Amino acid sequence: MPSPPIPTVPAADAVSAPPDETGCVLWHRRNLRITDHPALAYAAREYDTVMPVFVFDPAFYGPDGLACDSRIQVLHESLASLRRLYEAVGGSLGLAHGDAVAVLGRLHDAGWDVVATADPTAAYGAERDDRAASRCDATFVDGDGLVRGQSWTRENWSDRVETWLEADPPTWNPETVAFESPGQQVTIDAVADAYDVMPTKSNVPTGGRGPAVRKLRAFVDHVEAYPSNISAPTDARTGTSQLSPYLRFGSLSVREVYRYVQEHAPDGAGKEMFVSRLFWNKHYHQKLEDWSGWMTEAVNPVLRGIRSESHDPELVTAWKRGETGFPMVDASMRCLTETGWLNFRMRAMCASVFADLLQQPWWIGADFYHYHLVDSDPAINYTQWQSQAGTVGTNLMRIYNPIKQVRDNDPDGTFIKRYVPELRPLAAEHLARPEKTPVHVQESSGVVIGDDYPYPVVEYEAARRRAVKKYERLKPDALAALEDPEIARRASLSSRSQPLEAPEETPESGADKQVSLTSFSASDADSV
Repeated sequence: MPSPPIPTVPAADAVSAPPDETGCVLWHRRNLRITDHPALAYAAREYDTVMPVFVFDPAFYGPDGLACDSRIQVLHESLASLRRLYEAVGGSLGLAHGDAVAVLGRLHDAGWDVVATADPTAAYGAERDDRAASRCDATFVDGDGLVRGQSWTRENWSDRVETWLEADPPTWNPETVAFESPGQQVTIDAVADAYDVMPTKSNVPTGGRGPAVRKLRAFVDHVEAYPSNISAPTDARTGTSQLSPYLRFGSLSVREVYRYVQEHAPDGAGKEMFVSRLFWNKHYHQKLEDWSGWMTEAVNPVLRGIRSESHDPELVTAWKRGETGFPMVDASMRCLTETGWLNFRMRAMCASVFADLLQQPWWIGADFYHYHLVDSDPAINYTQWQSQAGTVGTNLMRIYNPIKQVRDNDPDGTFIKRYVPELRPLAAEHLARPEKTPVHVQESSGVVIGDDYPYPVVEYEAARRRAVKKYERLKPDALAALEDPEIARRASLSSRSQPLEAPEETPESGADKQVSLTSFSASDADSV
């Protein structure tokens, strides 16, 4: 596509030096907030002048971009919220477009230091951050509870995270900081227009601090019902926190959510289960921090390329379109593409069907999820996909039965009939296996399998046997590969004094103007 009509870097004559000897660019990436922000607290403490900046990355836009337009819209709304939050404390948010290192390099050449949070990133982000460190001498501020830069084991890892969650967040005083902005900027609307951003998904949450705070408050009021709402997709849509997009873009921090839940949620199974999901969130980010290859390379070398020979574009297309002949899979995939959301159990089921039953390469499905999910976080999406697809080697037998999932999680067919309307005339008793519906029932209902709805693209039991046979053949070598300490470290689970349950959902102005989360006040909530 042609280059968009927006500048790629601040013009040379538009960049001025800091007004004093200590000025820094605060490079916002995914922590789009001003509370519990370690890099902002560091910048406010160490520098007299701070220039908050976000750089729109062209790689995320356009027909070959990394995110659907609905996720981009949530990002844009989150940035508009961040801009208002800065304005409320006398600052501003600078916006630029292009290669982030080029933008930051121009500012650095004018005399500005560069500061950012030390976020776990996949290979693309890791390479960008390495360039920023080299070109701009960027300072990456640790403060997210993860362990970095040392040889360590996961023994007591979760206890360390709990200590971080319980600790007071970093604060900063706006009255001691002078804010600056780059001389030349782009606007959110200009970027959206240049890339023709046109969100099409339905029921997508509004991005930003205010909606995030309101969502958190509403969830805590009903957290007791959380355990019973996580598995069935219809229940999960309203019964889970729906905070994951806000954690993804950092409108809220995991610690803010944890502390609010601990202070306001009643004790019980719901609170305990949700808090365990926050630990799992940190666990997945730790895994990406440990190894940036999760998006592109199977963890266990024995299991790399194990489905290359069975790659079938027609099966991939049927799965993506929700035309596999397994109603729970098809409803889930259509829900994903129509809304950008799917609860954890259905995500895992569809991944299992793709990798285990259809025997398709895991990364194709993972990339499809990553593009469509409004809340997609590489640290969670790709580690979950590799785990479910068996490419880690620690658990090779996690094959979901899509027939059983209908009976367990949509027995009355509400979810299936919402997203697979061609099956609405069938009685619920036939939805687990439509192909088994008696011919006279098909004719009388007007749903003829093979014409109105496809037969299953594979026979479940036969496909499962093939997958098990392959896994059993590979298992000895896969387990042997885990003897390598580096491979074992990538594949390991964090250790906790009490075992964590397998996750069902991917969860995220006080006195003297100290910016912290002592309460969700109107200014924290963005007032919009």
